Amino acid sequence: MDSEDAPAVVPAAAVPEQADAVRDRAGDNSAPSTAVLKQWALDQIPLPMALFDHRARAIAVNAAMERAMGRPERDLLGLRLSESGPDRLVQGLEHVDAVVERVLRDGASVPYEAYLRPPGESRDHAWLLNLYPVKDADGRVRAMSVAGVDTTEQYRARRRLGVLNEVGLRIGTTLDVARTADELAQVSTEHFADFAVVDLLDAVVRGEEADPVPPSGDAVFRRSAQRSVIEGCPESVIPLGGLHTYTAHSPPGRALGTGQAARYTVDDAHVRWWAADAPDRAHSMTRHGMHSKLLVPLTARGVTLGLLILARHRTPEPFGEDDQFLAEELASRAALCVDNARRYTRERANALALQHSLLPHRAPRQAAVESASRYLPAHSRAGVGGDWFDVIPLSGARVALVVGDVVGHGLQASATMGRLRTAVRTLADVDLAPDELLTQLDDLVLRLDREEAAANGGPSGQGEGAGEFGATCLYAVYDPVSRRCGIARAGHPPPALATPDGRVEFLDIPVGPPLGLGGLPFEVTEFDVPEGSVLALYTDGLVEAPDRDPNAGYELMRAALADAGPALEDACDRVLRAVLPGRRTDDIALLLARTRGLDADHVATWDLPSDPAIVSRARALAGAQLADWGLEDAAFVTEMVVSELVTNALRYGSPPVRLRLIRDQTLICEVSDAGSAAPHLRRARVYDEGGRGLLIVAQLTERWGSRHTGAGKTIWAEQALPPG
Repeated sequence: MDSEDAPAVVPAAAVPEQADAVRDRAGDNSAPSTAVLKQWALDQIPLPMALFDHRARAIAVNAAMERAMGRPERDLLGLRLSESGPDRLVQGLEHVDAVVERVLRDGASVPYEAYLRPPGESRDHAWLLNLYPVKDADGRVRAMSVAGVDTTEQYRARRRLGVLNEVGLRIGTTLDVARTADELAQVSTEHFADFAVVDLLDAVVRGEEADPVPPSGDAVFRRSAQRSVIEGCPESVIPLGGLHTYTAHSPPGRALGTGQAARYTVDDAHVRWWAADAPDRAHSMTRHGMHSKLLVPLTARGVTLGLLILARHRTPEPFGEDDQFLAEELASRAALCVDNARRYTRERANALALQHSLLPHRAPRQAAVESASRYLPAHSRAGVGGDWFDVIPLSGARVALVVGDVVGHGLQASATMGRLRTAVRTLADVDLAPDELLTQLDDLVLRLDREEAAANGGPSGQGEGAGEFGATCLYAVYDPVSRRCGIARAGHPPPALATPDGRVEFLDIPVGPPLGLGGLPFEVTEFDVPEGSVLALYTDGLVEAPDRDPNAGYELMRAALADAGPALEDACDRVLRAVLPGRRTDDIALLLARTRGLDADHVATWDLPSDPAIVSRARALAGAQLADWGLEDAAFVTEMVVSELVTNALRYGSPPVRLRLIRDQTLICEVSDAGSAAPHLRRARVYDEGGRGLLIVAQLTERWGSRHTGAGKTIWAEQALPPG
């Protein structure tokens, strides 16, 4: 565009229409001309408008543009649009020159957003500028005009929606009360506060029910989060996690009492309020120049959980209604997240307490194995699971090792785990073989599932609850006398065996179906275990993780067990350090058992002929063995027990008959025969000659029982060793 094509700027007196406008403004009541009306409309239009020549220099502005820029027309004429803005420029016209050149060159309208602070305003305003070309009759671009629309309200509404949308993504990412509180404080300082504090009732942090805040204001709060635009958060006078209270007459106490948000200008009276409650807080407010505060109670489901305190000391303008509305929305959403986290914390604590009460705290000391164990809950919002382990003493100095995993998480999984663990202990007391025990346990899970289904869907048992129960389990029985171990598993990972020579192998045990399917058999595998070997039983959460190959977990465990060392407690820690995934999504149970053996010095065995006369001989053999062991004080009771058990085997059992004494933590007497009939106590009449044998045994010993074996049955009795 050539310079001679540009419209000339003509003085107002030289233009008749402008002269008419001057006369009309002076008081002429004659009808105004069309040109005058156009001039009036331009001057009085509420939208800021300006006209620029082909050099992008201002040649005319209206009154609204003068007000928006905070400068009179004479100061704006001849300036580029980028030079026209007010002194306080936030994100405005610094890049607009390129847009102006494009409009003058291409002749197309272009929208442009600017953020300016008009004179006398404490907040920035958002403007949508429409830059459009001014063309002559031939369509040539002669100038450019700018019209602006104040979109501040729309901008602030979009900003609030954006922050609230961000809140939905950033607050409540975990079911952790402290983490949720910190997320609220962080979002607040990033968007509209210079200092943010979240104080929660101490009961809420502990996961308990929050009682109403008393009018006296003596509720105990815990500093759960604090954030500042200053590194280190120096404004805070209460350490993170510290306990404190608010008096009823203080600003926080009033906000908590009314349950309504409150804005304060920090003046002398406000500082005195805070000083009466805590002088250190008032001193911090003065030292850091806090000039505006916003207090918002955190309320969810009608219960006040805490307080959000926001302050400004670097941002010059005070909190406004928009800020209060936004803070209330943030607090409302965050309070629900805090309440959900509190409820989860309570349920998790209850589940952990239940599970802790059900799991063994310390395995009983025995000769069969030395054991160590670990239980770790998951790091997920799913809650505590149903993993469990157990070490159960059996008859004949044997021991049962159990590990199981109930499907699901939470209180129900923990309760189901407790029922299964109790059932396993009950079934172990009757000395069932591993495969038979898992069969009985499978029936129990099916029965629990049917009961739950009937409760949810009626007597048919086909309701929505069907299939709610399920579990995996591994049951092993180790005999220190024979040094043999029998194992059966129901859908559970295979055990590992680390032998004293450093070899580690995962035992090839046939895997049965998980408990709760029904109708499928379980198999037991028996194998020799060298004395001093370590059996490792675990749940799948230890070796399996979503972000790694399952085989990698097994190899890590193999390497850790290869150097188990003499201390099993250290070996447990070594395995966990080596194998644990970075983030646990499932509970983990680990049980290590180092096997021991009972040698000939602790076991005496005699095969007895099927002759009633052998009873006296059996008593003599037992007495002599006790003398060799230095247990003469136990001879009388032991000989009585041997006499009754051998007589019972000869009378009701089948040959061959075997007598065995075991000196362990107790003195064990066992009599085996080939019969399958289970013994039971009888009520003998006064004149009956028999029927009192087992009653005598029960009275003389601590406990007695029987177990079926592959060759028949064994009746056993235990008595305490004499002192010393």
